[in-house]
Amino acid sequence: MADRPRIAVLGGTGKEGSGLALRWARAGFPVAIGSRDLERARAAVERLRPLASAASLYGLTNAEAAAWGEVVVIAVPYEGHGPLLEALRETLRGKRVIDVVVPLDPQNPRRYAPPPEGSATAEAQRILGPETPVVGAFHNISHHLLHDPEGTPDCDVLVVGDHREAKAEAIALAEAIGLTAYDAGPLANASIVEGLTAVLIGLNMRYKTRGAGIRITGIPKRRSS
Repeated sequence: MADRPRIAVLGGTGKEGSGLALRWARAGFPVAIGSRDLERARAAVERLRPLASAASLYGLTNAEAAAWGEVVVIAVPYEGHGPLLEALRETLRGKRVIDVVVPLDPQNPRRYAPPPEGSATAEAQRILGPETPVVGAFHNISHHLLHDPEGTPDCDVLVVGDHREAKAEAIALAEAIGLTAYDAGPLANASIVEGLTAVLIGLNMRYKTRGAGIRITGIPKRRSS
């Protein structure tokens, strides 16, 4: 990927967000880890820095990271999803937003519990408005695999949304960290992709593993140069 945009991961102190931040930092992207608590963000950077010592890693508040980033990744727990986006709507206006949040039943994580819009990605697009392109991606990758610096997650990435260029950029960002990504259709498909996470959690629990993922077959593999 020739252009390396600044990537801000809001909720980047969490398991999934920090795993993605680590992967992009190791690939040479400037990355900011955002948190409600500045000290937590800085502590997360210090934990990751030995695994990506040559990378540009910054610890910022969520608001600071949102202003700094060119691509903004939403990786907060679902209960903070709507309030965060409402608070940062003007800051995020016109930026490229990737939503990785999956609303799960807090009593049973094997059950998908979508909001009235049908998915977290659709909720984000409604809150941010049509001038801010939102895509959903990276929902189905185990954080255990993202944090393994020696391996590439055995999981493909499905990208959904109504903005073709934004989806293409998300696909390029996935390929930049060694993953295969596919345009999985419009925003209306986000509930399907997000819901697969609940299925994978159930498989992990049933078969006592931590890295269940998805693999698309029958399509030739593509890698960015």
